[in-house]
Amino acid sequence: MKGKIALEEHAAIKETLEQTRSFAGDSGRWDDHAEQILDLGNRRLENMDATGIEFAIQSLNAPGIQAILDEKEAIRVAKKGNDTLAEAVARHPKRYGAFAALPMQSPDAASLELTRCVKELGFKGAMVNGFTQKDTDDSAIYYDIPEYRSFWATVAELDVPFYLHPRMQIPSRAQNYEGHPWLMSAPWGFAVETSIHALRLCGSGLFEDYPGLKVIIGHLGEFIPHALWRIDARMAYSPRGYRGDRPLGEYFLNNFVVTTSGFFNDPAFKNTLEVLGEDRVFFSADYPFESMQDAADWYDKTSVISEEARLKIGRTNAIKLFNLDLD
Repeated sequence: MKGKIALEEHAAIKETLEQTRSFAGDSGRWDDHAEQILDLGNRRLENMDATGIEFAIQSLNAPGIQAILDEKEAIRVAKKGNDTLAEAVARHPKRYGAFAALPMQSPDAASLELTRCVKELGFKGAMVNGFTQKDTDDSAIYYDIPEYRSFWATVAELDVPFYLHPRMQIPSRAQNYEGHPWLMSAPWGFAVETSIHALRLCGSGLFEDYPGLKVIIGHLGEFIPHALWRIDARMAYSPRGYRGDRPLGEYFLNNFVVTTSGFFNDPAFKNTLEVLGEDRVFFSADYPFESMQDAADWYDKTSVISEEARLKIGRTNAIKLFNLDLD
């Protein structure tokens, strides 16, 4: 399918490049990986052309700003990363959009940077890489807490989506992974961390305060769609501490959309569609951590969806969500 739009595509700057080394695989792949993730020009565009991806919303790599302990440094690097993405968008406005990287170490600073990126740079929303560390390595701030309501008010006022992207749990809080470090990242831990964070948002009363918020999560919903029935079934008996006025599943189905990033599998795709519906699922690749070719080959050939749905999930859903002028 030509004309696809991808939402979870990553780039790095000098300050965040080294964070991606562990995801490059064999050490012999590092030079090629570094070239891919730093490039916002010919190589990326050639990959897009070869795979039928017309437009891609770019974002800063994980954990990115969320792993910078010093607040002032986080603000500086976020601005540099966003300015780098803005320059790429200005060079290729019909091929790239951008999500803002945000210094969530400060709700006020994050609000200011998001406002700058949306109003001055034309960004399509924000991508935040899970919880934020601040001041000490052993820290993890989640955004359901009351201190972040002012930030969510800004997101709601700007009326842009917020992409909640995975990151690994920090070692001091990861005792359940001891002896099995492979579990901590993409094979399992990414989904665990992101799904818990998303469910915290659902259970915090956030969507009562701001019912129009739109949150995006990748990897076919980080396993939440597959578990949503059981979550609601058990919550009916044990809602201790739950602050929502409605069943959790209602918030998820109303306020979340998901992408296919890095999850190119027919049975999982089919189940996600049955739970969420075609309007709430979007194509993505997760480049360069996944291959655009793998993502496109699977998506273009999957028999799970009709051709009408393929166009909707691969293109028109994104045009509507981000008000894209591509037609």
